[in-house]
Amino acid sequence: MPRHRRQRRRLRAAAARTVRRRRHPPLGAGDRVATGRTIDCYQDWVNRDDLSDEYWTVQSHTAAVPKVTAPIAMTTGWYDIFLPWQLRTYQQLVDAGNPPQLTVGPWGHASPPLLRDTPAEVYAFLRNRLMGGPDTRPDPVRVYVTGAEEWRGYTEWPPAAVTGTPWLLQPEGGLATRTPPVSAPSRYVYDPADPTPALGGPALSPKSGPVDNTAHERRADVLTFTSAKLSSPVEVLGEPVATIALRSDREHTDLFVRICDVRPDGTSWTVCDGIRRIGGRGTVTIDPKAGDDGVREVIVSLLPTAHRFRAGHRIRIQISSGAHPRYARNTGGDEPAGAARTLHRANQEILHDPAHPSRIVLPTLPA
Repeated sequence: MPRHRRQRRRLRAAAARTVRRRRHPPLGAGDRVATGRTIDCYQDWVNRDDLSDEYWTVQSHTAAVPKVTAPIAMTTGWYDIFLPWQLRTYQQLVDAGNPPQLTVGPWGHASPPLLRDTPAEVYAFLRNRLMGGPDTRPDPVRVYVTGAEEWRGYTEWPPAAVTGTPWLLQPEGGLATRTPPVSAPSRYVYDPADPTPALGGPALSPKSGPVDNTAHERRADVLTFTSAKLSSPVEVLGEPVATIALRSDREHTDLFVRICDVRPDGTSWTVCDGIRRIGGRGTVTIDPKAGDDGVREVIVSLLPTAHRFRAGHRIRIQISSGAHPRYARNTGGDEPAGAARTLHRANQEILHDPAHPSRIVLPTLPA
C-alpha cells in the first residue's frame, strides 16, 4: 500500500478514536485514546478552562491590536469557527482609526471557494496599498448575504442602518414581536449520557455550512419556537443576542441557541448559533444568578450573520443544552471539565411569559 494511503488510514483511525473518546468521559483522556500518548498542549486546553489563567493571557495579542498601523485585509466566512473574534478585531482596528478591508463570504475556514478566490483579492489589495495600483473595491466591506444569495458592499460592519428587533418566545412554540401571554414553561431533559448532537455549524471542515435541522428538531431534548410566515423579507445583518429565562435543577448546565430559516417546504436550515456554559470554573464570575424563583436570565451571543428570510419563510429559534461533540458536553456536576466522569441529567425549563420574556434580538435592516 502506498505510504500516503497508510498515513490517511492512520489519521482516520485516530480521528475515530478521538470521536469515541469525546463520547465517553473523561475528556482529559482523549489524547491517549487517539494517539496512545499524553499530548501536553491538549492537557493544557482541557484542564485550563479559566481564560484569566496566565497560560492564556500571555498568548493573547488582543491588547496590541489598536497599535497596528499597517494596512490590513481580512477575509473570513459565515461558517468559519474564528469569525466572531476576527470581527471583534476588525472593530478594534476601526475604533483605533485603522479600518481594514473586510470580506465575508458563504464559506467555512477551509472551504474550497475561499481558498480559490482569496489570493486574487489579496494581490489586488497589496498592489493598491503598496504599489499605487487601482482600487478595485468601491466599498471597504464586502459581504455575502445568504438567503438573498448576493454580494453587498458597505462602508462599515455592521451597517449603520441596522437596528435591534426583539423576537419573543411564545407559548406552544410560537415566536413573535409581541409580549407573550401568561403561560407555563416549556420543558425538556438534557442527558449527558445521550448528549444533544452537533448538527452542522462552523468548523474547520471544508464542508461546513447550512444543514437541514428537520430530523434533529424531533428530538425530545430540542425545543423550537417558530414565527408565522413572513409577509415581507427580514434581513439580519450582525450578531444576534438571545436572552433566555432558564430554570434548571443543575447548577452546572449549558444553553445552546440556534436560528433557522424554515422554508415553504417545511425544511429548517441553519443560519447561526451560539452556546453559553453556566457553572464552569472559568465562568463563575460572570454566571447569571438565579432569582428567588430559581430563574436565571442567560445571555447567549450567536455567531454573526448576514441572512435574508424571504417572504413566505418563517424564523425559527431552536433551544437545547448541547451540540456534541462540537462542544464538550456539560456533565452537570462540579468536577473539573477534563476529569469529570459522573453524568447528571438536567431538567430544564424555558420560561416565556410577561415576567420572563425570553427573546432574541435580531439586528435587522429597515424594510
